Amino acid sequence: MSSAKIFAVAVAALTLSGVAVAADQTALATKSGCLACHAVDHKILGPAYKDVATKYAGDKTAAAKLYEKVEKGGGGVWGQIPMPPNAAVSKADIKTLVDWILSLK
Repeated sequence: MSSAKIFAVAVAALTLSGVAVAADQTALATKSGCLACHAVDHKILGPAYKDVATKYAGDKTAAAKLYEKVEKGGGGVWGQIPMPPNAAVSKADIKTLVDWILSLK
């Protein structure tokens, strides 16, 4: 197989794996109740996840801040409607969701 074909197959595999990861994260966000108030690309009650990623881009403390906000709830950053705490969501799932949100572009 030529180098170009190997490269094309590798790019396709990475693209498909990215789609699968995004589907997994969307399913986790749905299961966790996040998508009742948030969407990836538009505001519902809370900000769009892409807007969150943009706001915190380059902030080395963003993951820790968002983890705490998801776990304990918070408000005032995006408007007057507070986000309730998410005590029923596991710590591992919160970390996965926060990492996913911050990766969005």
